[in-house]
Amino acid sequence: MWARELGFSQIGVAGVDLSSAEAGLMAWLAQGFHGDMTYMAAHGLKRARPAELVPGTVSVITARMDYLPSGTPHDWQAVEFERLQRPGEGIVSVYARGRDYHKVLRARLQKLSERLAGHLGPFGHRVFTDSAPVLEAELASRSGQGWRGKHTLVLNRDAGSMFFLGEIYVDVALPPSEPVPDHCGSCSACIDVCPTQAIVAPYRLDARRCISYLTIEHAGPIPLELRPLIGNRIYGCDDCQLACPWNKFAQRSALPDFDERAGLSGAQLVTLFAWSEEEFLRYTEGSPIRRIGHERWLRNVAVAMGNVLRRGHDAMLVEALHRRFDDASELVREHIAWALEQ
Repeated sequence: MWARELGFSQIGVAGVDLSSAEAGLMAWLAQGFHGDMTYMAAHGLKRARPAELVPGTVSVITARMDYLPSGTPHDWQAVEFERLQRPGEGIVSVYARGRDYHKVLRARLQKLSERLAGHLGPFGHRVFTDSAPVLEAELASRSGQGWRGKHTLVLNRDAGSMFFLGEIYVDVALPPSEPVPDHCGSCSACIDVCPTQAIVAPYRLDARRCISYLTIEHAGPIPLELRPLIGNRIYGCDDCQLACPWNKFAQRSALPDFDERAGLSGAQLVTLFAWSEEEFLRYTEGSPIRRIGHERWLRNVAVAMGNVLRRGHDAMLVEALHRRFDDASELVREHIAWALEQ
């Protein structure tokens, strides 16, 4: 009841023995599938060993929070696919159109911890949400939040995959929740739809090819062969989730925090590319987008503009690219030059 009052959809409990996940993690890192995400390798097996990350941890409380904006239509998957067919529009991943989920979940997990402490008495705890070496999806699937889909995200029969995950590491032994079986069957929709074939095999993602990685985590030039495949996606990519049949059950958020902000949804690439750094910081205040910085934002939008120009000449786009060229950083200039060549 406390969790629902705070906007969470489900709570689970996992133990701290994740040793059976270690081999898979090390193999993924050995293949270099983490790309520039050096933090994935930096902590080694601490990621799979909660009691090493936070000494004294004996249980992990997992929490799930739905994030579809409250006004999302019932046919939202089709609506989102249609956006990708409007090349002049910049597409931001659904989760990033509202407030930064790190802030929302962390504050509410802390409140939940305080309520638990009021009931159980003081206990040692630490809250996480996508912010430390934590095997989130592994803990979520072990604690009954859902199962790992072939795209590697957690899927829930009643909520699809459009939710955030958070954890509370605690020094209190709690009874673990029952895991749920895999319900993907023979479906390969997520693998088939991926624009860059980043899902190299069921349950195996090469992040170096993933558009979410390329537009958010990756700091350098986007590989030439992948630029045309990015289309008009300028921050993240939802295609594997849009194609997933389970997401017809995706739930709207109980919180207004994830409602779409004006200026980020449905905006034209020309408008977004014209943002000064000051405007970028103003429009993305309190948003997860802010963390990529103005330079990467311009890089991403330049690639999307180049993909529009691949379809045919657009004088307004060409002029906008030329206008920014001289003052841009070396990274952005290189992507502008590529866009103009298209």
